[in-house]
Amino acid sequence: MTGTSNQSAEEACEAFVAWLDRRVVAAGRGDALDRLEVAPSGTFWLGRLACEDEVQNGAADERSERLDPCAIGIRLRPAGPSPWSMTVTVRARAWVQDPKNGPDPERRWWRSDLVEETVSVLVDTAGGVFGSKQLQDALAAIGAPGLRAEVRVEVEDWHKETELVVQLVNTSPEKAPGLTDSHLYETQLEVGGLPTAPFQLEALPDSFRYDRDVPAYGVNVGVEVPETGVFRTTDTVMVQTFRPTYWIGDSTPPDLAFLTLAHDPLPQLDALVNALAIYDHAHWSPEALDARQAAEGWTADMRAEADKSAAEVFAELKRLETGLEILQTRPEVLRAFQLMNKAIARSAEGRGYAAWRPFQVGFLLSAVRFLVKADDEARYVDTVWFATGGGKTETYLGLLLTAAFFDRLTGKTVGVTAWSRFPLRLLSLQQTQRFADALAGAEMVRKEESIKGAPFSLGFLVGQAGTPNKIVPKSEGDEITPASPGMPDKYRVLLHCPFCRDPELQMRFDRKKWMLEHRCTNQACTTYGRSLPMYVVDQEVFRFLPTVVVGTLDKAASIGLQQAMRGLVGPPRKVCSVEWHGFTYAERSKAPNGCLVPDCQGTVKPLPIEMDAKRFAPSLRLQDELHLLRDSLGAVDSHYESLLDHLQLELCGTRAKIVASSATLTGYDRQVDVLYQRTGRVFPQPGPRAGESFWTAPTTKPLRRFVAVAPRGVTLEHVSDRTLDALQRCVRELVADPAKVCQEAGVDPTHAPLLISLYGTDVVYGTTLYDVEAAGRSLGSNNTVEGINVEQLTGQTEFDDVRAILERLDKPEEDFAERIHVVAASSMLSHGVDVDRLNTMVMLGLPLTTAEFIQTTARVGRRFPGLVYVLHKIGRERDAQTFRHFKQYVRQGDRFVDAIPITRRSRRVLDLTIPGIVNARTLMIREPKSGQRLSTPANLRNYARNAGLTPALETEAVAAVLNLEGAEDSVHLEQIATWIQAWFADLEDPATKAKYIGDLGPHSPMRSLRDVEASAPIHD
Repeated sequence: MTGTSNQSAEEACEAFVAWLDRRVVAAGRGDALDRLEVAPSGTFWLGRLACEDEVQNGAADERSERLDPCAIGIRLRPAGPSPWSMTVTVRARAWVQDPKNGPDPERRWWRSDLVEETVSVLVDTAGGVFGSKQLQDALAAIGAPGLRAEVRVEVEDWHKETELVVQLVNTSPEKAPGLTDSHLYETQLEVGGLPTAPFQLEALPDSFRYDRDVPAYGVNVGVEVPETGVFRTTDTVMVQTFRPTYWIGDSTPPDLAFLTLAHDPLPQLDALVNALAIYDHAHWSPEALDARQAAEGWTADMRAEADKSAAEVFAELKRLETGLEILQTRPEVLRAFQLMNKAIARSAEGRGYAAWRPFQVGFLLSAVRFLVKADDEARYVDTVWFATGGGKTETYLGLLLTAAFFDRLTGKTVGVTAWSRFPLRLLSLQQTQRFADALAGAEMVRKEESIKGAPFSLGFLVGQAGTPNKIVPKSEGDEITPASPGMPDKYRVLLHCPFCRDPELQMRFDRKKWMLEHRCTNQACTTYGRSLPMYVVDQEVFRFLPTVVVGTLDKAASIGLQQAMRGLVGPPRKVCSVEWHGFTYAERSKAPNGCLVPDCQGTVKPLPIEMDAKRFAPSLRLQDELHLLRDSLGAVDSHYESLLDHLQLELCGTRAKIVASSATLTGYDRQVDVLYQRTGRVFPQPGPRAGESFWTAPTTKPLRRFVAVAPRGVTLEHVSDRTLDALQRCVRELVADPAKVCQEAGVDPTHAPLLISLYGTDVVYGTTLYDVEAAGRSLGSNNTVEGINVEQLTGQTEFDDVRAILERLDKPEEDFAERIHVVAASSMLSHGVDVDRLNTMVMLGLPLTTAEFIQTTARVGRRFPGLVYVLHKIGRERDAQTFRHFKQYVRQGDRFVDAIPITRRSRRVLDLTIPGIVNARTLMIREPKSGQRLSTPANLRNYARNAGLTPALETEAVAAVLNLEGAEDSVHLEQIATWIQAWFADLEDPATKAKYIGDLGPHSPMRSLRDVEASAPIHD
């Protein structure tokens, strides 16, 4: 094929994406169609203009006018005084209906030739109307008599500077003899010959990093500048983003291969830190900033912002230098770092990468100090801020494994090193698999290096929605037994064996060990015949305290309900005398020796713990997607974060280091202060210019093509259906006739199978569950392409269904007709779902937050060029404003992110969290110290009397846990005191109906951090 024989896969994808976009836009405008059997006004959603009479008669306000406008226009800022001269080129077509006895009775609507008229305009401050007769005659000449249009110029001088609005208006009568459709189609307006000055984007403040110039604004359309001084309307707004590179400049990057750093890391790390120092001084020194200020005309505020950023950049450099020094002087930290790299190399085998990106190693260097200065470093929350898909997960996996090896090398032979929480209701199975793979690599290295201690293992703590809280011999209500429906296969969490990558895993329940096991069926695997070091039942997590616990944020609420949660913040009580029963906790009627295995026959006095109890404290708490901890969820979590800190400090005398990842920097320092009562630090610091820093810079390789669409005259669901229909039709044409499609798209036919795989599955994303379900139903009934297979991924999707869908997406069926063609997804998709075959997306409306927009769209185009259609709900003000500056919204997206709304001083939230705090303090601290069972009111009543526990003391303690002790907290102190008074009154009442201490007080502890919103009963 001429011109494409040497085409790379990336070039083929780029060409194919451009072709797909042309086809979708053509479907929306009606390009290349000659005849229709139905009215075009109900078919096309781009390029059409209703008549002015119809809009004025039917529109109640500006919002209504945007839904089916009668005009498109360009807003300009003239560079000189009036009068202003310009040329305005108008392009349009008509659709006309033949009589019933016309030449094609089945397809009576026919498309006219193109009108292309250039109107000369000379206008003063009064504005004016131009070209009416010229355009009327041109429309009549193409067979559409009765259609009318005009160029209308309005002058707005009430702004700071005069603005001109040049519009094409459809002035056709709504009804007229012989006029079958009063719409204009395929409209376009082009303005030339007018010297202009750019606008300054009002939505954003001045910044030394960003260009705020906007050459022109569209009215009901986008605007492009094909050449200097020419402004042309576009029916969609296309923004191309580009794939980053992770090393800039001409210098040779250090060798950051995993195996190199496992063998001799110090020379390479030294080279990296030196390169960063050179870059920082070249771009951030006072002399460098002086030069930029003079060249770019910075204001005093812009220079102050630059100076502040420079200080943060050099503080970051200092942290890396400190980290390097620690590795040079502390052999146990160096060895942990080397072992981690060896483990990551093992877990990355066969994945197509064998080295770190520089920013990943930079973060490890900046954070490693917490291993040797834990108390000081615990004052800070280090947030990894990097483009989604850049490798954030692998970055903190590296830190986590370094900490795990450091623990083993310094005497922590068992227990939790890190507790990682994800904010969604359903934890991503792909994220979990990444953790399992990394820990499997570490376990293989641990054995090879003969490092003492328990095997490195992973715990999955999500609770009943995904896996069992516990497994009981006989069912009581909805509890899970070994014979429950779907057991054990429905609770498979891993997608493949983390040791050998074999996908054929077997689930098994071992009654002797009372364990739900993942087992690899590959006889060549080193784990064959044994259970994988993976615990998916809550009580198994508590029994064995795996090295890393991953789970949903919600589960933190269990700290106020379940005494065995103590193992995640401090030491368990004992070790059961029965092999494989693990750690024990508080004695209960059904567990007289504290063992969590039902009907345990172990001794009443379990075995002592051999390790120093204080070493059980986790070193790390990891928080993924920090920006989602907002509003009521964030407020509730802030109280439980304080509780976790309090318990760990009381039990072990330490605080965990908190590491987070986030999609935004906006307001992160305040958010971290509210959530964790710590100081926020971010890595890496933003560079001197937008999109460019020492750690990353854009290339010319396409990343994602964003296309903003403002549908006209039809529903959003109709546009979604037709867009997905067009995308599927294009791929099916490629399947049926690859030579023809490749010729049309400019693609080498040898790439056809790859393109079918990469662009044959589309995502339709809804911001609400209703939107997602409606999209799935609508597509299934309204598509013109036969056999579109739709699957849903939402928080309502069953756990095993999620796994099956992900497996099908990763390994699609051979027959294209059998594959998943469309995934209808909610926010579940936007975090941790990484499938390279997902490269096209249709968004049903702009997400409510910019952070969600950034996270969601990053699910496509992760390795190959992606295509994202954003269907704006143009009647909404926010969507309309964003459509107006969509290019800036995409390219400067982080600046549009709102500060996280969050407070820890919510009285409603405090009322919800007090019970959990009081209960947790009793279960985790008082009961172990007392040596007696305090789970019942009677026992606790006796203990409280003997220990001198009073409402005043407990009020003071709870206020201290939450740090609500200032003058501004008097109302909250009174609220705490009132609640605890009621709790004590209930406790002291011998006739209390409370069976357990969690039943005391006005209400019980929260069962989930999401139990915030009030619910209302629904009756027939």
